Amino acid sequence: MLQRPRRNRQSAVIRSMVEETRLSVKDMMFPLFVMEGQNTQTEISSMPGIYRFTLDLLLSEIESCVKLGIQSFALFPQIPESKKDSMATESYKKGNIYTESIYEISQRFPEISLLTDVAMDPYSSDGHDGIVKEGQILNDETLPVLAKMAIAQAQAGSKLIGPSDMMDGRVGHLRQALDDAGYSQVGIMAYTAKYASAFYGPFRDALESAPKFGDKKSYQMNPANRREALIEAELDEIEGADFLMVKPALAYLDIIALLKENSHLPIAAYNVSGEYAMVKAAAQNGWIDGEKAMLESLLSIKRAGAQVILTYFAKEFAQLKLA
Repeated sequence: MLQRPRRNRQSAVIRSMVEETRLSVKDMMFPLFVMEGQNTQTEISSMPGIYRFTLDLLLSEIESCVKLGIQSFALFPQIPESKKDSMATESYKKGNIYTESIYEISQRFPEISLLTDVAMDPYSSDGHDGIVKEGQILNDETLPVLAKMAIAQAQAGSKLIGPSDMMDGRVGHLRQALDDAGYSQVGIMAYTAKYASAFYGPFRDALESAPKFGDKKSYQMNPANRREALIEAELDEIEGADFLMVKPALAYLDIIALLKENSHLPIAAYNVSGEYAMVKAAAQNGWIDGEKAMLESLLSIKRAGAQVILTYFAKEFAQLKLA
């Protein structure tokens, strides 16, 4: 007998009934950028529609997003060059812009989920995620700096940290440090499979955090490697991670699916700045339908297995009122 799969595609209602993957604003985490100053927002030229905010305006932006149904946010700081040094000491100084922002957001919006970033590069005069000595990125020497940073964020009110540095052993080190400091309730969303990607450029523009020399290939993963992600995932699970993340998302859908198949932990995926910028640039040139491309891209990430999608499209998606 001839099979006719098209019978289940013949109307919008039937297609909706049988669709296997559905997007919701609840799937999404919206990355935000905070900077020093007052009453200022600046658009990131390589990321149309995305801004850096001073804290007063950031609070207003979060309020508008919450009204749209966005419940999860990721926060990243732009630190002035004058406050950067080789040991990233600004990252755990009392009252810095980042911890002040975490505190104010946590007080104003206790109902949301806020992922805070643990990495040296926004605060480092070298622009790397670890301590640099004679051109080498030092792994074990970096871990205590990350621990100070994580504890400072927890003290400010963070309930979920995201170590994005890719140093070996950092999840276990941070878990122990947080527990010892009395913050066993703080979760860890590990950047498990973070690849040395060409798609990070606009993000580095936003934070002005590009490496001052070399690249990050000695600690971020080789884009050619798939099975290595399983090694990283197993280590993060053993060390106490609560989520596993794949970054970037679109060029690594197979890695998202791989971790989903091999772990019982929730899988997050970061739809990164370069992926966002490509869609926006093509849409502005009239080469593609930007809204449809956005929806198809986000759907592919969820279909691959991501339960949490960090995406700069979150607000735009929420404004469509589809979920």
